[in-house]
Formats: sequence, structure tokens, C-alpha cells
Amino acid sequence: MHGEDLGNYAYGMWTVAAFNVILFSFFALSFIKPKTTVEWRSMGAFVAFIAALFTEMYGFPLTIYLLSSWLGKSYPVLNPFSHSHGHLWLVLLGLADSSTAMTVLHAVTNVMIFCGLYVMQNGWVLIHAAKGNHLVTEGMYARVRHPQYSGLFLITSGFLIQWPSLLTLVMWPILTFAYYRLAMREEKDVERQFGQAWRDYKARVPAFILKIVKEGV
Repeated sequence: MHGEDLGNYAYGMWTVAAFNVILFSFFALSFIKPKTTVEWRSMGAFVAFIAALFTEMYGFPLTIYLLSSWLGKSYPVLNPFSHSHGHLWLVLLGLADSSTAMTVLHAVTNVMIFCGLYVMQNGWVLIHAAKGNHLVTEGMYARVRHPQYSGLFLITSGFLIQWPSLLTLVMWPILTFAYYRLAMREEKDVERQFGQAWRDYKARVPAFILKIVKEGV
């Protein structure tokens, strides 16, 4: 293993990794407040995804270590443990040393992450203000039925594109399914509470993919 490379690049930064895990976990817990066992399990899947992500981004690049060990001299770059070469999609596309490709990758994925935070925050404000007393169909809820979960999917997708790893590639479908199942459970509860009003709303508003144009616009 190229031990000297690990010392020269942005790995072994466990404080930075821990800070980012705590930060994004705090954001998620602020906008998605788990109460039931199922909700806490889903949140646990998100925290595990974030922990795996930042561990490989700043702590120890397990995926790069395994891939470079398996491929040996066939690995696409000479210095696999350079932090810039942690962007595996660029490595596989032969664009690892392109500053333009790196800039575009970060721009696109950062927009996805911040849009996800925005969607989560806006959805939380509306649902918190309603306090379960009425069916929320305005604002972000006029575009998507589960903005908190849609925002979370945007954030994790952005990170998965920006810094993929073997663990996060395996964990992302599990995380997505956990929140899909949770959303379907919640919809049954809301339907029992609001009846036909909910069914009409459900018929015109998608569950997770935001409508670009609202009804009547």
C-alpha cells in the first residue's frame, strides 16, 4: 500500500470527517424528526450513509485502496491516493486530471446538495406550522408530497455522484427503499385522517420528483 501517499494528501483527517457527519446528521434531524422505531431506523440508514461517505472522503479511502490493489498497474491513474483522484467517476472516465471536469462535477453536485437542503427546509416549515390540523397542499407541497424525503434523496444523490464508494453504492438503494417504505406508511395514516381530500391531492402531486410547474401556472 502507498502509505506515504496517505500522509501527503487529504486523508486521515478524522476531525473533518466527524464534523461533517455531525453537521449533516444535525440538518437531517432538524427537518426530519423521527418518532417511531421505523423512522429512527430510516434515519439510522441515512447517518450510516453519511458516515461511510465522509470516512472515505477524509478518513481512509477504502474503495480506492481495494480497487488499486485489485487492478494493480491497470488502475487508471498513477497516484490513486491523491485526494483529487478520489472522484472515481472522473477516474473511470479518464478525466481525473481535468480541472474543468472537476469544477463541473463540484458545481453540479453542490447545487444538488444545496437544493436538497432547501427543499427539506421549506417542507419542514410548512408541515411544522400546520401541526397536523389540516392537509398541507401549498408551497413546496404543491410540487411534491414528501419534500423532506425528496430533499434527502437529492443530497445523497449529489454526494454519491461527487464521491462514490463501494459502501455508499451498496447503501444508497437501501436508504432510498427505507424512506420510500416510510413515506408509504405515512400516506396511509394521512389518508385515514383526511380521506378524499388526500386522495385528490395524491392524484395530482407526485410523491418524490418535484413538479416544475404548479397547477394553474
